[in-house]
Amino acid sequence: MYAFEIERPTSVADAVSALSADEAQPLGGGQTLIPTLKQRLAMPSKLVSLAGIEEMKYVRRDGDVLVIGGGTTHGRIAREAAEHFPGLAALAGKIGDPAVRNRGTIGGSIANNDPSACYPSAAMACGATIVTNGREIAADDYFQGMFTTALEEGEIVTEVRFPIPEKSAYMKFEQIASRFPLVGVFVAKFSDRVGVGVTGASNDGVFRWTEAEEALAGNFSADALSSVTAPPASDMIADLHGTAEYRAHLIPVMTRRGVAAAA
Repeated sequence: MYAFEIERPTSVADAVSALSADEAQPLGGGQTLIPTLKQRLAMPSKLVSLAGIEEMKYVRRDGDVLVIGGGTTHGRIAREAAEHFPGLAALAGKIGDPAVRNRGTIGGSIANNDPSACYPSAAMACGATIVTNGREIAADDYFQGMFTTALEEGEIVTEVRFPIPEKSAYMKFEQIASRFPLVGVFVAKFSDRVGVGVTGASNDGVFRWTEAEEALAGNFSADALSSVTAPPASDMIADLHGTAEYRAHLIPVMTRRGVAAAA
């Protein structure tokens, strides 16, 4: 590691002020940033830890919406979302291992937008709203590509608002060592629509599989996907864990499993 300053604000306002310094970078749970610093892929002069901001740690229901503070850990979401939104709670409970779940936060995951992160698939499928210290951003507008979001310099994810579906399920085909998904699919059924969010597969990051959404809107069953063509392999990630063709094949497979589990 190299030398850097660290600040530990206890309020959102103080964190935003600290992030106005040159080369300052927010630190959530650190599950991605700390390894990145160790490899010297990033070298900020100051880290602003968000871990001490209690006002960003909560899970609560507000009507038909589950509201989660940006500083809430995966483990807490797995426990406290189970009653109101079991599909999201199950997603959180499958992230990493206990150490990761008790340190990593939803705000850090959403802000980093790793192409294999789990929460973005749920956010896209549900039509979530990402709330920052200055504005509200629809999920469709927030996620803009691999590791790319609508966040501006010094902007913090303070809250994520998930409309609660009637039925939902998350299916993840894991890369065993990391427990990241080669392909993860979140299926959410609402009274007037169906959302299908796909993570881990595309070179463009998380995306909504609209063809599947349209087919499932008329018939929410795995059979409805039998005539839907899988997304093209040319758009998929290819690495040592799986070819582009393999990931393209997995998308309808995991979607069908998600629909069956939700139904």
